[in-house]
Amino acid sequence: QVQLVESGGGLVQAGGSLRLSCAASGRTFSSYAMGWFRQAPGKEREFAAAITKSGSNTYYAHSVKGRFTISRDNAKNTVYLQMNSLTPEDTAVYYCGLTYLIGSYSSPSGYNYWGQGTQVTVSS
Repeated sequence: QVQLVESGGGLVQAGGSLRLSCAASGRTFSSYAMGWFRQAPGKEREFAAAITKSGSNTYYAHSVKGRFTISRDNAKNTVYLQMNSLTPEDTAVYYCGLTYLIGSYSSPSGYNYWGQGTQVTVSS
């Protein structure tokens, strides 16, 4: 079993930054790829970013590329999402997920475990 706990969400003004963290326990963290998704009210969960188990490769949705950075610290069993230049369109609940197969990194169905989510609200 895997437990994922997100933190770092909050209220920020447009143009500001936030850093989300996702702490993992229960399995060998360094053996699995990780991803960040987000879900706005009334919308489906959408892919934001993913990172391979070693951290050597990262993937981003077009909407966040150049503004968000995903990283991981395998010694701390933690994955991060640095979010810069935030806009009101980034407002959503952000979830981290663990996937056995990086090949399905952009689809929620490709993930095996999820955290409970953390709210990010960007005011205009």
